Amino acid sequence: AATPPCPARRVSLEPYCSAPPRRASPAQKSMSNIGIPIKVLHDAEGHTVTVELKNGEVYRGKLDEAEDNMNVHLSNCTKTMKDGQVEMLSNVFLRGSHVRFMVLPDILKNAPFFKKIDTKANKASKAGKAKQAATQRAAGRPTPGMPPPKGRAARDGAR
Repeated sequence: AATPPCPARRVSLEPYCSAPPRRASPAQKSMSNIGIPIKVLHDAEGHTVTVELKNGEVYRGKLDEAEDNMNVHLSNCTKTMKDGQVEMLSNVFLRGSHVRFMVLPDILKNAPFFKKIDTKANKASKAGKAKQAATQRAAGRPTPGMPPPKGRAARDGAR
């Protein structure tokens, strides 16, 4: 025998929807997982950058704000069009999906988060050093892979 379907229940969502949606604080946004290029872009805020768009236009100015989707706000900007015509602009907002590439200041090479990155070469060199140290420790042992003898056997010499 088949069970009859449950009667529909109506639940009011009024208490749950009355408050406006919470926005993430700047501290919470910084905790999200964003890639290193976006972190570098955020570190470039306040510096002079060059942005080339997919249509060939080039903008150079002070980076006031950068978003995670690469939208950028530049001030005191020069716009160079594809045909070479130059125009001065006080403020510009560029959509991130239209950006071909950005040229950031060289000083960002010294950013602290670059020191935290373990490349495969660094990991391999660390593993090589560990292996070398283990080989040196094992060099004085009579049987490779075994610890040195302790106690009476060490004094009398292994028989």
